[in-house]
Amino acid sequence: MKSHLTAVSIGAALVGMSIAAIAHHSFAMFDQANPIDLAGVVKDWKYTAPHVFIVLEVKEADGTTQVWNLEGNTPSALARDGWTAKTLKPGDELILKIDPLRSGAPGGAFNINKVTFKDGSPIVPSH
Repeated sequence: MKSHLTAVSIGAALVGMSIAAIAHHSFAMFDQANPIDLAGVVKDWKYTAPHVFIVLEVKEADGTTQVWNLEGNTPSALARDGWTAKTLKPGDELILKIDPLRSGAPGGAFNINKVTFKDGSPIVPSH
């Protein structure tokens, strides 16, 4: 009886952890059906777990700038494609296609395959 109770407790804990993991990695807050193009200047590059972030200054039509927080994949996933903590630096000019936040706030999700420098060159040259 005791081993049965232990097995049920462990099973319940595993289910609970997997639900939390799925919820953490939900992209429901991003509007993947309506991507937008952004151009801006890197203010900060945060190569941190669990996800990387580009803090991008985007010039608006009226001449003001707005700061966008753009979430990417995990550092380990980006590392497989050659990205590092030194890949981007403040002042780099980028062009991105992002999935914006559904809330309309200045933020979204980016995919490394849809980011280039302003001149069109790739962020990480292929070998």
